[in-house]
Amino acid sequence: MDLRNIAIIAHVDHGKTTLVDELLRQSGAFREGQAVAERAMDSNDLERERGITILAKCTSVEWKGTRINIVDTPGHADFGGEVERILSMVDGVCLLVDAAEGPMPQTKFVTSKALALGLRPIVVLNKVDKPDAEPDRALDEVFDLFAALDANEDQLDFPHLYASGRSGWADEDLDGPRKDLSALFRLIVNHVPRPRQQGRVDEDFTMLATTLSADPFLGRILTGRVETGRLKTGATVKALSRMGQPIEQFRVSKIQAFRGLGQQPIEEAVAGDIVSISGMSKGTVSDTIAALAVDEALPAQPIDPPTISVTFGINDSPLAGRDGKKVQSRVIRERLMREAEQNVAIRVSDTPGGEAFEVAGRGELQMGVLIENMRREGFELSISRPVVLTREIDGVRHEPIEEVTIDVDDGYSGAVIEKITGPRRGEMTEMRPAGAGKTRIVALVPSRGLIGYHGEFLTDTRGTGVLNRVFHGWAPWKGAIPGRRAGVLISMEPGQSVAYALWNLEERGRLFIGAQEDVYQGMIIGEHSRDNDLEVNPLKGKKLTNIRASGKDDAVVLTTPTRFSLEEAIAYINDDELVEVTPSAIRLRKRYLDPHERKRQARAAE
Repeated sequence: MDLRNIAIIAHVDHGKTTLVDELLRQSGAFREGQAVAERAMDSNDLERERGITILAKCTSVEWKGTRINIVDTPGHADFGGEVERILSMVDGVCLLVDAAEGPMPQTKFVTSKALALGLRPIVVLNKVDKPDAEPDRALDEVFDLFAALDANEDQLDFPHLYASGRSGWADEDLDGPRKDLSALFRLIVNHVPRPRQQGRVDEDFTMLATTLSADPFLGRILTGRVETGRLKTGATVKALSRMGQPIEQFRVSKIQAFRGLGQQPIEEAVAGDIVSISGMSKGTVSDTIAALAVDEALPAQPIDPPTISVTFGINDSPLAGRDGKKVQSRVIRERLMREAEQNVAIRVSDTPGGEAFEVAGRGELQMGVLIENMRREGFELSISRPVVLTREIDGVRHEPIEEVTIDVDDGYSGAVIEKITGPRRGEMTEMRPAGAGKTRIVALVPSRGLIGYHGEFLTDTRGTGVLNRVFHGWAPWKGAIPGRRAGVLISMEPGQSVAYALWNLEERGRLFIGAQEDVYQGMIIGEHSRDNDLEVNPLKGKKLTNIRASGKDDAVVLTTPTRFSLEEAIAYINDDELVEVTPSAIRLRKRYLDPHERKRQARAAE
């Protein structure tokens, strides 16, 4: 069968997964009357809740005798480790751009990877039926973006379509019939080249593993594109590392191809096919699966280095072990190692003592998703504040810089610019009106300056601002960046909080807990209104006497406490504080060091 392999690229919430739903529906992948969930490709619970694609997933549709393998790529740069490998499997990309917002930072990140690989893009201007859509402006911005990313002449001469993924139509003209997606199917078949591998069917079998998954019955499953030759079920092959060193020999127990939303077993895979194979025990992502006669590994895409690290430790608070079942450091280490094996953008290393683990990754969102998945699996953890990783370049200390794109109402732009270019050491590179009373600000800001800024940004913009960020590069160390100015309120007693005590503490600052909640000594229960930490007693009840009062007591009415999300809590804490994460609670606490560690830090400071 005629074959095409294509990846769909888009910024977060530009409608990529919704468009794939319509491609599946109109190609006949679903039977008539079949109940299919909205955003069918977002199979992960977290993806559905947050409305973002975290894991790259493959699907396959048939259109007039052509099989089209479609790869849904993550839209966020924190999950870029997936993107870089996935693009090596395809021969073309479909770039989806919101006609109102235009190309955004995550679009730029993934598109730069695709253009560097020489892939010719198709541009789809989505949501052109929105009242604030400006498709012509968005198209000009896409061309400018390609030119800025050093696209060649073939890539700059890209075809484009106007579409509405939710309504299920795409047309070559803005005033087209708006009936279905046949124009997009036609363009994919005519513009995306056939896999070049199809002419190398008679060579020895090779395949580059791009994603790893697990099945309770099949064990490890590696997915990738067959580069050369054929592979039959039951054949004996070997796995080679990126350096060409042999890892293991194994018998292929099953070959599966993507058909619609599911996978079907097939007897033989040929060059150009995207398939999943099982049977290996050690082979992993970026390894080459090859016939026994092959000694040379396929080139694997280099992965951008991690930019932040977080320390994962056991939960050693007085409330440890009440919620979760997985609390031992050994179990936490096994889970983190398993994650690092599947996700090449994450690095895990042991800390001295072996009770905690240093996890390095791309960004706060990637760390937040990992921690959220672990707490749902029953883990209890203590998490440190993210630390930015630095590197030495020509003897000079460099730190990661991020490109920040902000859309904000005109009235709030001054406050945003002051915060970014002042204490957070950013440099503004562009500022222009974005229409509808909004201003677009583009700035280069150290990653350190963005830790904990998002909550402050929402406060400054009254919740109306939109902030997007993407890794830009490395630059010399920018100097000190002030952290959180306010101190915290720390519980001095263990027990259950009392409404009367919290009512009296409200004048000291904002609270993070309500009445009748478990607290312990050292737990952070609120933010102090001043810059110093304050120990308080949230258990102190009202003194009762046997003297009757002339009037009845005033009812205690508490202000609704501030509740942090996981990412907000991690960004809020200081270096001497921890986030306690359990399946049902997120708490903040002070990190109390043992005497030996305190002496060691004091000597280091001297």
